[in-house]
Amino acid sequence: MDQIIKLFTDEPWLFIFVFLAFVTVCRTLTKIASTTSKERTRREIAAYIAEGSMTPEQGERLLAAGKKKGICEDC
Repeated sequence: MDQIIKLFTDEPWLFIFVFLAFVTVCRTLTKIASTTSKERTRREIAAYIAEGSMTPEQGERLLAAGKKKGICEDC
């Protein structure tokens, strides 16, 4: 452990690189989890519409409720 601390104090750019890599991995995992959740919701709504327990208009309103208005079309 002392060797790792010494390495980071001797080479500050290495600490910055490792920190930025960690942040990038965390943001990527967060985005993957968010996208997976959105797609799961879309599939569930499509299944409800297919079985007839929800109308297409209701499904469309549910999907539109989660979108932020005015930011972008694909968000």
